Amino acid sequence: MAAWTWRFEKADGTEVQPAVQPEEFTTQGDAESWLGENWKELAEGGADQVRIFEDAAEIYGPMSLHAEAS
Repeated sequence: MAAWTWRFEKADGTEVQPAVQPEEFTTQGDAESWLGENWKELAEGGADQVRIFEDAAEIYGPMSLHAEAS
């Protein structure tokens, strides 16, 4: 079974420890729901962007955690 995981990064791509520790997710939807609930705390904790992986394969990213300025 695939494991979906997030990588948390600074804006320059340096990996950082997340302010909220994620579990390993069994579906992409579960992983994205978790991010939707926790992105604000993650951003406040020093993460600027995330990438999502299915096992070792990067699915997409980087995706900013900062709300777009209007």
